[in-house]
Amino acid sequence: MRAPAVARAAAGLALAALALAGCTVEPGASAPSPGGSVTIALLLPESKTTRYESIDRPVFEQVVGERCEDCAVLYANASQDAARQQQQAESALTQGADVLVLDAVDSSAAQSIVAAAAERGVAVIAYDRFVADAPLDYFVAYDAARVGQLQGEALVAAVGPTEPGQGVLLVHGASTDPNVAGLKAGLARALADSGLTVLAEYDTPDWSPDKAQEWVQGQLTQYAGRVVGVYAANDGTAGGAISAMRAAGMEPVPPVTGQDAELAAIQRIVAGDQYMTVYKAISQQARTAAELAVRLSRGETPAAVAHVEGVPSVLLAPVAVTREQVDSVIVRGGVHSTEEICVEPYTQACRDLGLIGEGS
Repeated sequence: MRAPAVARAAAGLALAALALAGCTVEPGASAPSPGGSVTIALLLPESKTTRYESIDRPVFEQVVGERCEDCAVLYANASQDAARQQQQAESALTQGADVLVLDAVDSSAAQSIVAAAAERGVAVIAYDRFVADAPLDYFVAYDAARVGQLQGEALVAAVGPTEPGQGVLLVHGASTDPNVAGLKAGLARALADSGLTVLAEYDTPDWSPDKAQEWVQGQLTQYAGRVVGVYAANDGTAGGAISAMRAAGMEPVPPVTGQDAELAAIQRIVAGDQYMTVYKAISQQARTAAELAVRLSRGETPAAVAHVEGVPSVLLAPVAVTREQVDSVIVRGGVHSTEEICVEPYTQACRDLGLIGEGS
């Protein structure tokens, strides 16, 4: 799939060699590679969402390595602990990090991280999650409101106007994630005047699939026989919701949304257990952030194609994926191969969808 124009523009930024300063290793952090003279610190929020360790981190590190010969990345994962992320950021700054790429656990708590970096003249790129009222240098993310709108539109199309007494559950993400406000705004636009009744909604602490499952289980008891669809903010919470509905004996499972195009979610979509997900080219997002970080480490001021609350920004375009788009977007787009998707027990569903032949 072709990258959005904004992503292509960002990917074309010219890069030069980086330099690295030594950093000590905190819990959840990796040591920078030796031999450089500038450090770029990558601070990610958690690992329950598979994308962070499987895509964001390796792509970011790869791109920095490709774009310069004399550089290193100091990596740390906060495991959904805002205090731990604060300590990791302080360590990186104390040891001389030149650029912070920050995906905040808690956007309010992260304000102090950005302020501390600014005091030291260290550039900060807010990655994936915006940090309001803070002196950011750049923001790289997907348009959260557009993601929420795509999810909501898909849910409305799948469920349609609800019958009296029926309705849907809304399983949002963590309230500490600033993207959730954008997701909710886009969702609200899609649900307005749709005739779709909301029975209950929930902010999932830490984006935890287990907590989403537990909440949905309770709602299925309270609204027995009335739930006809579930808005799930990402694929992890979608998996939790689907597990709860299966345990309750709901067959087939009502339409459930998602986000991130995780392999397990694509398999559920192929099998008909999850209605849709939203694909975001996370590798392009990581690549863009890495390129910006390299430029900033050289003291350059890369041009921005957008602004969010006055902060120069690159906002990439998401794509809705249902069963009909699995082949064109996911397989042919190189996100997941048929060899990865079409393992048992999904082989027959893949054949039915035309992803593999009868002899496969």
